[in-house]
Amino acid sequence: MIFELLAAGANAAPQNKFGIVEALFPNGEPNWIAISTFVILAVMSFGSFFILFTKWVEQAKILRQGNDMRANFWRAPSLREGAAKLEKNSAWRQIVDDGLAAEDQHGKMTEALDSHDWLHGSLARSEASINARLASGLPFLATVGATSPFVGLFGTVVGIYGALIAIGISGSASIDKVAGPVGEALIMTALGLLVAVPAVLAYNFLQARNKSIAEKLSSFSTDILANINSNGAIRPASTAAAKPAAKPVSAAAPKP
Repeated sequence: MIFELLAAGANAAPQNKFGIVEALFPNGEPNWIAISTFVILAVMSFGSFFILFTKWVEQAKILRQGNDMRANFWRAPSLREGAAKLEKNSAWRQIVDDGLAAEDQHGKMTEALDSHDWLHGSLARSEASINARLASGLPFLATVGATSPFVGLFGTVVGIYGALIAIGISGSASIDKVAGPVGEALIMTALGLLVAVPAVLAYNFLQARNKSIAEKLSSFSTDILANINSNGAIRPASTAAAKPAAKPVSAAAPKP
């Protein structure tokens, strides 16, 4: 008997549904402001994860090529032969090719110009172009991290405003009439934060890896500059051929 009364009461109580679908389609009708806000946040989220994945793959490729370069490049007798061992269209190959091209161009100049300054400027431009290519997409992540909470907040403010207008028209301010629409409006703020946090984390992660790659490229560029200016005499200390150890001087045999 008790269970029958509970079941009857449950069936008689109104079944109110709350969620993202109800926030986008209240009473079965589309809320275009909420839908537009949701679509903008979805595009921001998709773009953030796309940039995170593609830039991470690009960075991983450059780091792998850097490990191969350190293992094989400086073993070649000349820069041109070493460049042939590097992958085409790689950042490391670009620096070597730009350095060799700058060396050839310096010999064609009619006016006196210090070779070191010319090579240093050419290699610096090469580094800057690589770093700019690595940094592409990061401004989008920074923009998403900074603006998506406000986009979600805009959807929340408009949703609460519409809910209050509907409550005022109906003349009922009971908790079930207020909590539902306001809670649905707050979903937009939650979505904005859900989009912003991964974007900020991705930006900081990729920025730190770009900084590490830039330091490695700068070190490699300095080695290339020193090698060209010394006609191949200067190489990184880690790849320099080890000098044979001096033979220990044998103690003189005691005289009888």
